[in-house]
Amino acid sequence: MSTEAVQPYPATHPIRDLSNYFARIRRDISSVLERDPAARSRLEVFLVYSGLHAIWAQRISHWLWVRDVKFLARAMSQVTRWFTGIEIHPGATIGPGFFIDHGMGVVIGETAEIGADVTIYHGVTLGGTSLNKGKRHPTIGDRVVIGAGAKVLGAITIGDDSRIGANAVVVRSVPPNSVVVGVPGQIVHRSQPHLPTDAPDLNHTSLPDVVGVALKQLLERVDLLESKLNGHDETPHVHAPKGESWEGHDFSI
Repeated sequence: MSTEAVQPYPATHPIRDLSNYFARIRRDISSVLERDPAARSRLEVFLVYSGLHAIWAQRISHWLWVRDVKFLARAMSQVTRWFTGIEIHPGATIGPGFFIDHGMGVVIGETAEIGADVTIYHGVTLGGTSLNKGKRHPTIGDRVVIGAGAKVLGAITIGDDSRIGANAVVVRSVPPNSVVVGVPGQIVHRSQPHLPTDAPDLNHTSLPDVVGVALKQLLERVDLLESKLNGHDETPHVHAPKGESWEGHDFSI
């Protein structure tokens, strides 16, 4: 007699799938309460959070999609978009604990893959950049936070515990524990890594201005070299900002 563990039913059995579905709903609601200070109760989250409604509907349409009921899956995704303003292709793969805050205007493409405990905000696009039928959308690692309006494009990978700044345009892969800002996105490695046990990193205002810092240091270096050579040149030019403010006369305003 075989000693292998006997499964009560196959992993793809509808009863097990339904059980897993409701277990994920409970985790989704807990994720919202952890990451959104405006959430006051489980009932409120269950009833009025459109981001969760879109995710729950996508899980059903994805179940249909992988079983080759593709037209019904696509029709369901479009109905969900009409009600929530969020478009998630039924072919996308979404991990547990996914949270879409606000959500209006979010677009997630067919071959996108999203890890566990990911948070994204309104206006985010996980888009494709190729006409090929294969993998053409991003892979998002665990515990990634993507700020409002950010665009992550192509078959690239965003490493675990990274943060994408609001309105950044990301077109190349990002290593784990990085912060991305700007257009095109500039990658800044964290000096203090975010750990899986840490609270979600939702500090959207803590974004380095890599271009501004580089320009400031360059202008300060030019002023220093001019003073060492022959005093400051009287030719009008842009000066380094004082603190965080640029002088208006440097820009004819």
